[in-house]
Amino acid sequence: MSPADDASNPGRHEGGPSRYDAAAVEARWRAAWDEAGCFRASRDDARQKYYVLEMFPYPSGRIHIGHVRNYAMGDVIARYKRATGFTVLHPMGWDAFGMPAENAAMERGVEPAGWTRENIAVMKDQLALMGLSLDWSREIATCEPDYYGQQQALFLDMMEAGLVARRASMVNWDPVDNTVLANEQVIDGRGWRSGALVERRELTQWFFRISDMADELLEGLDSLEKWPEKVRAMQRNWIGRSEGLELRFDLTPDARAPEWTGRDGRGVEVYTTRPDTIFGAGFLGLSPDHPLAKAIAAQNQEVAAFCEEARRGGTTEAALETAEKTGVDTGLRARHPFVDGRELPVWIANFILMDYGSGAIFGCAAHDQRDLDFARKYGLDVLPVVAPSDADEDFTVDAEAYTGPGRLINSRFLDGMTIEEAKAEVISRIAATGRGRARVNYRLRDWGVSRQRYWGCPIPVIHCATCGVLPAPRENLPIRLPEKVSFDQPGNPLDRMPEWTRVACPACGAEARRETDTMDTFVDSSWYFARFTAPHAETPTDRDEAGYWMNVDQYIGGVEHAILHLLYARFFARAMIRTGWLPATCAEPFDALFTQGMVCHETYRAADGRWLTPEEVERRDGATVERATGAEVSVGPSIKMSKSKKNVVSPEAIVATHGADAARWLMLSDSPPERDVEWTASGVEGAARHIQRVWRLVDGAADALGQAAFIGADAEISLRRATHRAIAGVTADIESFAFNKAIARLYEFAAAIGQSGEAAGPAARREALETLALLHMPFTPHLAEEMRARLGLGGLAAEAPWPQADPTLLRADTLRLPVQVNGKRRGEIEVPTDADPAAVEAAALADADVHRALAGAKPRKVIVVPGRIVNVVV
Repeated sequence: MSPADDASNPGRHEGGPSRYDAAAVEARWRAAWDEAGCFRASRDDARQKYYVLEMFPYPSGRIHIGHVRNYAMGDVIARYKRATGFTVLHPMGWDAFGMPAENAAMERGVEPAGWTRENIAVMKDQLALMGLSLDWSREIATCEPDYYGQQQALFLDMMEAGLVARRASMVNWDPVDNTVLANEQVIDGRGWRSGALVERRELTQWFFRISDMADELLEGLDSLEKWPEKVRAMQRNWIGRSEGLELRFDLTPDARAPEWTGRDGRGVEVYTTRPDTIFGAGFLGLSPDHPLAKAIAAQNQEVAAFCEEARRGGTTEAALETAEKTGVDTGLRARHPFVDGRELPVWIANFILMDYGSGAIFGCAAHDQRDLDFARKYGLDVLPVVAPSDADEDFTVDAEAYTGPGRLINSRFLDGMTIEEAKAEVISRIAATGRGRARVNYRLRDWGVSRQRYWGCPIPVIHCATCGVLPAPRENLPIRLPEKVSFDQPGNPLDRMPEWTRVACPACGAEARRETDTMDTFVDSSWYFARFTAPHAETPTDRDEAGYWMNVDQYIGGVEHAILHLLYARFFARAMIRTGWLPATCAEPFDALFTQGMVCHETYRAADGRWLTPEEVERRDGATVERATGAEVSVGPSIKMSKSKKNVVSPEAIVATHGADAARWLMLSDSPPERDVEWTASGVEGAARHIQRVWRLVDGAADALGQAAFIGADAEISLRRATHRAIAGVTADIESFAFNKAIARLYEFAAAIGQSGEAAGPAARREALETLALLHMPFTPHLAEEMRARLGLGGLAAEAPWPQADPTLLRADTLRLPVQVNGKRRGEIEVPTDADPAAVEAAALADADVHRALAGAKPRKVIVVPGRIVNVVV
């Protein structure tokens, strides 16, 4: 028996309208959906598929209303597409590896695996309360062997395809968490979780060769027309394609020069995007991690101390941009390539990164702000070589480098050229001497995936003293993480577990060692979208299922993932094509991307500095106080909901008081979905009142509607027009992600139904109320089900087809036209939409305002522009 047929249904009763009981109604309809299996994705070759996916959450313990907004948006799309005839895939899973679980293990004495699974259970129950149309039969958790074992298989496939490398590199090292950090995990020179000052260390690491695909990833952005332009721009900047010159500066012979130079003119390789400024070169700069800098440091204590200090500074370009520019003079000198006898001092500088270009630059202080700051600090040459076209002959640079357009000066054979002409000339002359060549460079570096942490996917390789580094045998996959480990010492517990690390070499049989580094958790989230197409397959994907469900038609998530996650996912899709796990059509795995705004709330802080949750405060006598003590608290600005600031709202409390539909309605109604929205108690109360009003409309009218026929009365036609305009408008708004506009239309439609009264007739009122229920379904699905049941309709709203607008009812009976007299607007007339020009002219001349404007004059000409305007010429 379905809830619609249950005689105990509180929506089915005799008498006047009842109060809508959200808690009872919502639980009942969720059970009905589960029993019917409404949201299980089923392949149907006779229908078009639609794959909608929200970025899956980390199971940190509890969700808050901020999460609800993200998932509610995806749910609107999933429910709407299902109603319009698509077979829909809308899955959910958990990005479950990562350092918070290890931190919890250390702080609370629990096992990361148990802590994570308990959190998943809690959060799954919370999500269920929101009535999301998710296919839980496809649930995945990246910490489970059936997922990460397939990830290990992908890693081995990528090794065979040449997409994996192992080499020494400089890394960001967190000395507290004892792990490598990506540049984006370094905030103001400190680890994003520990807060410790990050160091630069050289470690042997595993890499995915994403830089091999730099051009492909860059070109692919042009095809992503349904992505926000700001996200595409961020990815273009991150890939950072530049055209420039690779140039060798020869070092002058010097007794202090280390053996690294060979004293044979091999010199220092420099990459520059501004070869036109070569005559303005005032110094050569080396990264502290440049091989020559290391060679000098090995012989010079002062240089060694400087390099060590520089490695403890900022590690990202953004950090280096704002940090004080410091350096040390090596005492070495380099020859200028075009000016005989001119020598440039060679400095080691803290603002030069080894992983961009060659790790060495020539500094042209007049035309680069960092070079200028450095030069001013150490008294180095500042020679302008590009000047604005209208500049005086004695053009100089003071505190701000000149980076604009202009013509070359102080540059011998380049004088008078444009910047582009000078670039081409320098590249040509350097290439002719054999000292360099034109080169395309990328800011994008290979993706270092080694992490010295326990709670992650084990890297499936084995180290043998005789045979070297070997892939683990595939028959041994998954290489399972031991779930009981000790965190009584810093570092990776796997390093202290010989029973896990010791294995036989797959080549020679001797004792060997498993790799104890685990994969960057970004790897886990870089292919999960493909796994959802066949989550229980015994291979990474079922290629046939992937071919059917991919690509993701609509991807939804925060803009904070605009660079790394999306870039890595795009790389992984290409890697899976090369290794045979995805069809070639999946190179860009996300056809459309939507980045939603944040949910914000005021912050509250007690006098002793404690952050308080919204539930812990209340308003008393015009003041905000702590509920438990009555002490006044400090109210901070409305900011993104954050567990650290405790300004989060639990969905359980909202559902218990107002219902899940009220929370969904508020999240989708208050502002455009790409903008931030503020959660307020008054806002959710208003949403709950709307739900009660809509329920009263249905409940108060249902028993009197019957199954009457349309009668053609004016009131009936007016209501039917409002109904079909609502269908057309809400449909268009959902298609364009304008959920707030769709909800505004539903407010208007409900008001129109309420105002129509019995004069509209039972048939038009039934059509309107049935339509109102279906149009509410994507936004307030529980209410929609209850409305349909109260109207005596069979089946489930979740499985009902979307209403179709009748074009004949979308056309208005009349239209209003402005009337101009000699080019000035003088009046406005209302005429039938099918009025002929003669009738329109007559109505215009009969209008009182137009008549006054004519002042008795006879019109020479009346021009009727159908549907737009009437022009009267006197």
